[in-house]
Amino acid sequence: RVPRLYRDKERLPAMHILKSRPWNLPESRVTPEALVFNRRQAMALGAGMLAAGPAMAQQAGLPPAMRNTRYVPGRAITAEREVTTYNNFYEFGSHKTISPTAQRMPMRPWTVKVEGMVEAPREYGIEDLLARMPLEERVYRLRCVEAWAMVVPWTGFPLSALLAEVKPLSSARYVVFQTATLPSVMPGLRQTWYPWPYTEGCTIAEAANELSFMVVGAYGKLLPPQNGGPIRFHQPWKYGFKAGKSIVTIRLTDQRPVSFWEKLQSQEYGFWANVNPAVPHPRWSQAQERMLGTGESVPTQIFNGYGDFVADLYTGLQGERLWA
Repeated sequence: RVPRLYRDKERLPAMHILKSRPWNLPESRVTPEALVFNRRQAMALGAGMLAAGPAMAQQAGLPPAMRNTRYVPGRAITAEREVTTYNNFYEFGSHKTISPTAQRMPMRPWTVKVEGMVEAPREYGIEDLLARMPLEERVYRLRCVEAWAMVVPWTGFPLSALLAEVKPLSSARYVVFQTATLPSVMPGLRQTWYPWPYTEGCTIAEAANELSFMVVGAYGKLLPPQNGGPIRFHQPWKYGFKAGKSIVTIRLTDQRPVSFWEKLQSQEYGFWANVNPAVPHPRWSQAQERMLGTGESVPTQIFNGYGDFVADLYTGLQGERLWA
């Protein structure tokens, strides 16, 4: 009720009536800051999806991820075009120009099983991983055993975050990664002399290392199929063939796996495959590496320059063949 003092109409205080205008939006509808600053990435992704074929067109965008500046590559980032058009992915062919063929691979739906010696085995949809894992961008070096190299801004999450969810048993000693086998879109699978499926592995200690990274994107976009999309594994101190691409199964075991190239040529490719310029490949030197795109030749570094993070993993293993 209006107090007696103000019942007189002429003495009522002035009242301001606020009317909503079309341009007055509630705060709840304001675009998050991270998305604003990544709008160019989003626009580029949209254009790229139209041009990249059915594999990319099936995908939604990559969630924004902050760059982790703890991992400094010490070299310039390789041009995206070089990284996405010069690829080793034998399931699509044994040449470097498999990118057009790889676009046929369906990227959705995609599931990754984590099984074996774990308390809580799970099957994840790729979208589930994108939503629940702590995504970040890391600029890592990649050194191929063929003596070429590149520097890539990967988006992904630490493998340790995934392992924390499934809870490895104390008896688990190794982690094994298995690549998809899709004969209808992977013509390389017809080469039956290869030991398909592509399998790689590492120790549980290597998997727990902070550098071990599950990659779901590159250059602010979802990881394309030719680079191992929708999800691959990367340990930057090892030669690139240790990185499993287009992963469908992660298995924890107490048995050391024999990986794909080790089965084919164990005298050339071992289980550990750490980068060492002083240990040549049987058919070429590893002392120098050629940077993709520029062609610059630079000295190879032991552990690919990541020795401060990983050298202690190999204490007491001098009897092992630690280098490829």
